[in-house]
Amino acid sequence: MAAEVSLEDSDICCENDGKGDEAGTEQTSQTDGENSSASVPNVSNGDDSDEGKEMVELKIIWNKNKYDLKIPLDGTGAKLKEKIHTLTGLPPAMQKVMYKGLLPEDKTLREIKVTNGAKIMVVGSTINDVLAVNTPKEVIQQEVKAEENKKEPLCRQKQHRKVLDKGKPEDIMPSVKGAKERLPTVPLSGMYNKSGGKVRLTFKLEQDQLWIGTKERTEKIPMGSIKNVVTEPIEGHEDYHMMAFQLGPTEASQYWVYWVPAQFVDAIKDTVLGKWQYF
Repeated sequence: MAAEVSLEDSDICCENDGKGDEAGTEQTSQTDGENSSASVPNVSNGDDSDEGKEMVELKIIWNKNKYDLKIPLDGTGAKLKEKIHTLTGLPPAMQKVMYKGLLPEDKTLREIKVTNGAKIMVVGSTINDVLAVNTPKEVIQQEVKAEENKKEPLCRQKQHRKVLDKGKPEDIMPSVKGAKERLPTVPLSGMYNKSGGKVRLTFKLEQDQLWIGTKERTEKIPMGSIKNVVTEPIEGHEDYHMMAFQLGPTEASQYWVYWVPAQFVDAIKDTVLGKWQYF
């Protein structure tokens, strides 16, 4: 009898041991699962593509606010505008981005020699602000273009001939016909105004102002107040243009400048009016 009891006890112990092993296995399995889930790496936010690239740290300044931005040095101006959009909510098409002049979209930051810690100035308004404030400007531009189509070439009109007949100024900046260049870092000088006096144009991008300087005084004009920019090549000297900045609603408010080098015409328009004028 003693032998039988001993055998039964042994079987019970074996069964209990087996259950214990199963429980231990389950617990170990659960623990391993928890550890495994805890060791799963964070999901990428899409910034991994910048790994291994040479980066540059920038200070973005817009609307009196400052933002720190780190971006690949070989990124283009267009890519920088996308990053600024993420920071500020300002759409790329509404941005005027300045670094030693208007920043080109098709060149890399390395090509335009952006350095670490550089300050990037951004000027622009949101779409809602533009629609609310500048709709009259678009209407004025359309009306001016319609009037231009009805008239003879500007350079043949009497009011302009008296200035153009003086001939090309001796100290005018050289022109490059058919070329498009960024604004120079120095003022555009040597040109005439409507009275035949010498005039220079200085683009103060950080202040979003156009300075029109003569011998007597310098007018500091907010670029946002300029309704339109009218240009036309000078007949017989197509590498130079005559240009008017419309400061009010009528032709009487146009400030005329003569002998503007042709390669800077598009850059002047983009700087003063902003690319959002095409919306």
